[in-house]
Amino acid sequence: MTSKASTLKLLRQIHLYFGVFISPAILFFAITGALQTFSLHETTKGSDYKPPAWIVKLGQLHKKQTLVVPVRKPQPPAPGAAPTKAADASAPAASKPLLPDAIAPKPKNLLPMKLFFLLVSIGLVISTFTGIYMAYKYNRNKSWVTGLLVAGIAVPLLLLLF
Repeated sequence: MTSKASTLKLLRQIHLYFGVFISPAILFFAITGALQTFSLHETTKGSDYKPPAWIVKLGQLHKKQTLVVPVRKPQPPAPGAAPTKAADASAPAASKPLLPDAIAPKPKNLLPMKLFFLLVSIGLVISTFTGIYMAYKYNRNKSWVTGLLVAGIAVPLLLLLF
């Protein structure tokens, strides 16, 4: 076997073994990223939506590498919120916005970008599963593949405990 061929074979093996080891993490980040793209892990102002606890925890793990979700303090009223009666009397007339509503910029439609990132997440999931399939199908040493796949699941779970 020539030097080029043996180097290529070694690189393919390294790619295969690293790919199998990190494939559970890729699947996790692709799925939780898709959930976050559509803000399914958080509530929004003025909405009755309350995300399921498991989605909140997975989102927290994706973003902050912990399952501990901090308790959020209630937000103080916005500066433009309805002022108290005492503040009404002393509020200057200049506190009104300088720009009329007609000049305010139109909000951008984010749905096309969100759909693109959803497509990317689906592509990552499909590509990862086909990579795992090919690792088993075309590799003689299936015990290494299984061991690395199990390790790719076990290592992050163990790191959560410590």
